[in-house]
Amino acid sequence: MRHLKAHRKLGRTSEHRNSMLRNLATSLINSREERIVTTLPKAKELRPFVERAITLSRRAHNLTDDEAQALHLRRQAAGFFHAGNTSMSALTGRRRQLRPERTAGVAALRRLFNELGERYKDRPGGYTRILKLGHRDGDAAELAIIELVDNRREIEAAEAAKKRAKAASSKKKASKKAAKSEPTEDASESTE
Repeated sequence: MRHLKAHRKLGRTSEHRNSMLRNLATSLINSREERIVTTLPKAKELRPFVERAITLSRRAHNLTDDEAQALHLRRQAAGFFHAGNTSMSALTGRRRQLRPERTAGVAALRRLFNELGERYKDRPGGYTRILKLGHRDGDAAELAIIELVDNRREIEAAEAAKKRAKAASSKKKASKKAAKSEPTEDASESTE
């Protein structure tokens, strides 16, 4: 029986697996195309992991006046990403070098709460999509794309499809008008 064995081990220790899922979630949220290519089992494990974080940002965005609760949700979501180098002083080292840039996890958290919480505020779930790609040449691992839904490409494609449909329907109407007007002209010529 498989009681209390809910997740895939992915051939890693629990620490390595959690770190890998955090890295994949950071990559997914920070990517410009809002999609990453990985193996299918990793994508299937990443989906609930990243959707929980997006749900926290959505809930924080839907709060109107409770800033303490929003901060609590933000700190909970920070657990889904690697912590940044937040505890370092402004100047570090013997030569007083500037502090390095924040890590990608901090940038992902910022984007999650600023951009994605707004985008998914009315969506009750299902923020990601998994598309199968086939098998990799080297080891025949099954590859998949995991992407965020309602991304910029999808919106642009929907608008372009609307424009094409509108242009096609106006073209049909114009051709129907032309077809109706042509026989009447021919009929008038034949009567003369």
